[in-house]
Amino acid sequence: MSHKTEHFLFLIILFMIATCFAPSHADTDAQVLLNFKSFLSNADDALNNWVENSISVCSWSGIICVNQKLHGLKLENMGLGGTIRVDILKQLSTLNTFSVMNNRFEGPFPEFKEILTLRGLFLSNNKFSGEIPDDAFQGMRGLKRVFLAENKFTGEIPKSLAQLPRLLDADLHGNGFQGNIPEFQQRDFRVFDLSNNQLEGPIPESLSNVGPNAFAGNQGLCGKPVSNPCSSSSTPPSSGQNPPSDQKHENKKHHHLLITIIVVVIVFVLALILALLFLRYRRSQTADEKPVLIHHAQPLQQSQNTSTVSIEIKDTAGEASMKIEDGDLNFVTNDREAFDLQDLLRASAEVLGSGSFGSTYKAMVVSGPVVVVKRFKHMNVVKKKEFSEHMKRLGRLSHPNLLPLVAFYYGKEEKLLVQDFVENGSLASHLHGRGGSELNWPTRLKIIKGVARGLAYLYREFPDQKTPHGHLKSSNVLLDHKFEPRLTEYGLGAVVEKKHAQQFMAANKSPEKEGPGEKSDVWCLGILILEVLTGKFPANYVRHGKEGSEELALWVESMVREGWNAGEVLDKSIISNGDGGEMVKLLRIGMSCCEWSVESRWDWKEAVAKIEELKEKDYQEDGSEFESERDQYLSSSIDSGI
Repeated sequence: MSHKTEHFLFLIILFMIATCFAPSHADTDAQVLLNFKSFLSNADDALNNWVENSISVCSWSGIICVNQKLHGLKLENMGLGGTIRVDILKQLSTLNTFSVMNNRFEGPFPEFKEILTLRGLFLSNNKFSGEIPDDAFQGMRGLKRVFLAENKFTGEIPKSLAQLPRLLDADLHGNGFQGNIPEFQQRDFRVFDLSNNQLEGPIPESLSNVGPNAFAGNQGLCGKPVSNPCSSSSTPPSSGQNPPSDQKHENKKHHHLLITIIVVVIVFVLALILALLFLRYRRSQTADEKPVLIHHAQPLQQSQNTSTVSIEIKDTAGEASMKIEDGDLNFVTNDREAFDLQDLLRASAEVLGSGSFGSTYKAMVVSGPVVVVKRFKHMNVVKKKEFSEHMKRLGRLSHPNLLPLVAFYYGKEEKLLVQDFVENGSLASHLHGRGGSELNWPTRLKIIKGVARGLAYLYREFPDQKTPHGHLKSSNVLLDHKFEPRLTEYGLGAVVEKKHAQQFMAANKSPEKEGPGEKSDVWCLGILILEVLTGKFPANYVRHGKEGSEELALWVESMVREGWNAGEVLDKSIISNGDGGEMVKLLRIGMSCCEWSVESRWDWKEAVAKIEELKEKDYQEDGSEFESERDQYLSSSIDSGI
């Protein structure tokens, strides 16, 4: 054997030994954290349970874990100082959030850009100082929350901060930042505060929709939204001197160009107005025409072999068509007035809307009931027997807060579900629709209690499913004539195509990386509670995938952290007619259902029990219940890195 061969074999053996005795990920995290602690002052007292022989770092003070994996450091209000060694922290491969707010750290801004996994950075209320390099946030594309308030930073605001593509919260107030405000890439911030600095110049137009308080204390700023108008940036020629001839020519060209642009804009606006008037006229001509469901093939009872029935749905918005194979309309119970598929196809119909699963129609069956037909196109992988058995199981459910299934139809390309028509439409239409009504506090509380009871019933009836509902959101909560909630589109996770479910079902919007689990419906319940209380629409439900799923919860949490008042968080239409204390209790329930950590999130039994304890009215006349409940909430521990 040659010398080179022996050397190569020796290296392989060394590699195998190193691999066998390599420390586990948990051990590595513990060693990294202990190394990081060694550079901090006052750490022996504040972090006294950071010891080598601990079973898990998740039990250590200030450690945030998700699914027993390190997620963030929350070392707040501990009197810590010393040096933040970023070169050590970047060895924590799952570090998403880092907070040392309200401590004694000082010196220049650390090189946090080396930690590319960070999504939240919280350094407020320390003694950091000096200029922050312009590239301090370069490459941190996942960073969403940056809190640098009440330090001693100077110089210009880093352009790399303004260019972060996912930035949602930026709080830089109470520093010594100077110069112009850079053009921020984001437009819709949840938290944005540059007040009490030394900024000057015009405020970028992209920030004109931010409240003026965000710029208070900067005497040199001008433009919207502050009251100080900006002067003309152009420098006028000196008095008594005429501009050169080439400058005159250039000014004349600019003048002609400006006139041309104005004429083009006026023509375009006039054309647009004429087009809108024409469309309005066409709609007024067809407003009285009832949409019709037209059957274009031979009647089903005359068909001897399997055939296809072509259906057109016509309404004022356009046309859509689908194909229904010859088959039966299957009723799930025997206590309903039956009608066949032919009756349904002949019925006059109104298109109610189109969602992520398909279209929904209101059908007026001749000499029969008014029903809603939901058309599903993303169940094609389900076999007929499996589909029928699951629908019959859903049909056996009976609860006052569930909209019962009436009948179903199975086809290779189309599946139809038939349910009763509910008079008052969806909860979403009342909270966000133009023609919706303002729901008072007693009604909203009744709706949440009904939703919780319906969800509890589904959990009891489907103990074998991780997400018994799977698609809980305000558009799937219907309201009857007494404004009692009726849950719909429940229990469909078992029959919807997996890829489509991952993109669109509400339970998949929860932050669980491994996919929806037992508490994913609880997450959806929490989002629904926050939506009902704030009146804000959770934008994540109109997006594909999970990105953005925590935004409403994060907004509420950030408002609470900053010392909120009721008018800033709660929907104004309920504050005057309800119990502020009970509203804040419900807000706390919603936040507990929206905990990022699955282990910390309430289960459905605890959530339902707490909701049932709420009362419609039991409050003090002076309204101080808002402040007392808020102060209790502020004192509770909230995961700052969600």
